[in-house]
Amino acid sequence: MMQRSTYVIGDLQGCHAQTVALLERIAATEGGAAAPRILFAGDLINRGPDSLATLRHVRALAEASGGRVDSVLGNHDLHLLAVAHGIRPPHPSDTLDAILAAPDRDELIDWLRRRPLAIEADGHLLVHAGVLPQWSKAQALALAGEVEARLRGADLAGFLGGMYGNAPAAWDEALQDAARLRVVVNAMTRLRFCDAAGVMDFKMKESGTAPEGSGLMPWFEVPGRRTENDTVAFGHWSALGLLLRPNLIGLDSGCVWGGQLTAVRLHDRALLQVPCPSYQQPGGKN
Repeated sequence: MMQRSTYVIGDLQGCHAQTVALLERIAATEGGAAAPRILFAGDLINRGPDSLATLRHVRALAEASGGRVDSVLGNHDLHLLAVAHGIRPPHPSDTLDAILAAPDRDELIDWLRRRPLAIEADGHLLVHAGVLPQWSKAQALALAGEVEARLRGADLAGFLGGMYGNAPAAWDEALQDAARLRVVVNAMTRLRFCDAAGVMDFKMKESGTAPEGSGLMPWFEVPGRRTENDTVAFGHWSALGLLLRPNLIGLDSGCVWGGQLTAVRLHDRALLQVPCPSYQQPGGKN
């Protein structure tokens, strides 16, 4: 039987035309092979020109695929859930109005809330942003499952209401309830920099490197992190750009900022990219 390829794709952020173009590139590359598994790194929507079409497209692909197509949740996806449930106000740079006014709004929101926070594929771990150094791959997947259960549960609004905040800034096995889940959400959807003890920093957004003497480093450079022998794929960090290392795949190549939309085939690191116009000006990248 022909092996099915798996592709991971960086942040779409509502760039529908580029999403279609990249998926067509993947289909042409695979030719007559088995339809590939396609996994998105989150932030399907927001800031780009057509969040509604992008979300509809990915949802339709996923629902027709029998589990072959999926996406982890990103911070912008969670923001849409919070806005839709009246937990957070819209941000001035949001491009979510068309989704919120759509006749299929409820179906789209319900599909989004049921997406995973982390996915294991072909020995890789896919998250939107990062993994704290104290977590193994197995623990990261288990903690993601705790959040997913709450997102899919009866009290979604209650969970979303407790989701926001920068504290606690570090993992502790003793954490419980909202504080515990907040650390997991922040790490997997917002993390870029932390210190050697895994204390997260959320102020640094504009660079791929921390200021000298700050004690901060990219989460994946913390010495002894427990996932260093696993390959982690992630998005979220357009200032970092495409990053390909033996144990890392950084996928956010800044599509919405005039960069490229990126797909990487996991088994051989084949790289596919499509160029993107600049829909947003750099500044306050999130």
